Amino acid sequence: MLSTFILLQALKPHICFTCLNSMSKGSFIILASTIKSMQVLVDDVGSFPLPDFVERKAFEKAYVMARAWIAEGKDPKDDEFLLKNFHNVVKVSFTAKCKAGLDAVNYPQHYDIRRQFTEVIRKAVERGTYIVDYGEAVIPEVVVIKGEAKRLCEELGMERIHLRVCVTGPFELYLAEVGATAYRDILLMFAETVRRFCVNSVLDDKYVGTLVVSIDEPSFGFRDVAVDRDTVLDVLEKAFNFRGVVKQVHVHSTARIVDLLNVENLDVVSVEYAASPKNLEAVSKSMLEKADKQIRVGIARTDVDAIFAELYEKGIKKPQAWQIVEDIEVIRRRFKAAKARFGERLAFTGPDCGLGGWPSQEAAQILLRRTVEAVKKFS
Repeated sequence: MLSTFILLQALKPHICFTCLNSMSKGSFIILASTIKSMQVLVDDVGSFPLPDFVERKAFEKAYVMARAWIAEGKDPKDDEFLLKNFHNVVKVSFTAKCKAGLDAVNYPQHYDIRRQFTEVIRKAVERGTYIVDYGEAVIPEVVVIKGEAKRLCEELGMERIHLRVCVTGPFELYLAEVGATAYRDILLMFAETVRRFCVNSVLDDKYVGTLVVSIDEPSFGFRDVAVDRDTVLDVLEKAFNFRGVVKQVHVHSTARIVDLLNVENLDVVSVEYAASPKNLEAVSKSMLEKADKQIRVGIARTDVDAIFAELYEKGIKKPQAWQIVEDIEVIRRRFKAAKARFGERLAFTGPDCGLGGWPSQEAAQILLRRTVEAVKKFS
């Protein structure tokens, strides 16, 4: 195997991840082989439909209970209700994602992206702080995946699972809990809490390793906390103050992309493109090169309500799962356009976010598979 020094030199012209020298061995090896082939990695943003065997109300009750059990050091599998309505739900959903052929697989985010974290933050507020204790800064789905990784690798013939973890960002959580008026000290507390969730989600086991951690800021550029650029940088750099993975930030708007490109310890900016093509007008390859950053571009539509409306206008009132998903050629054209625009700065791609609102796991899995096929055929 190439020495670390040689690998770093090989990676430098193409991927500028600031944390390369501290990456886990598994994450480092996959990135090195990716650059060798100039392959763009396909991932997903996170949300996913629930499987048919569980009701939303039962899952949400089980989620809260499982999170508490894990924080107390107990195993949710030991409780019949939690085994059925949480553990097995995560296992089945994550397996469906892995079978789609993604290079980096996000845990199945079935719970509300804000409540997932704000409910834990509110417990900290009872103690007079917005900083969550390390022991409670846990994403329960990641715990399930760690425990199921060996079985899943053996079942699917995988050598190792490359995990992607999404964590809702400090500005999004602050908006939900405090509002748009900025209090710098409280914002920095939210950043520290987000950092702790990220740190606890970095796995490096034989059968699973966290390749990507994404901090998600869907309101950034639409509805913002009233802060200046320096505060934005301070908050995000604090949130991203961890090592061992590729660090992404995911946004729905590129209105403030320049601010994000100035975050020093960020590797990849992730943007919606398939349903929001104008987003790419605000970012260029030269901007990425100047900032020494990479980009992830969403190339498959997930705005299912609009898709249903378009199908209805065509006379398709009850579409089948395969009809909801765009043709491979349509997805491939977007990928080619993104690749042409950003060249080697395009490090990741996949669908836009929003699969959680899709009518079934079958339809969502078809979308993931078609996206993988569109990219791999072109590559």
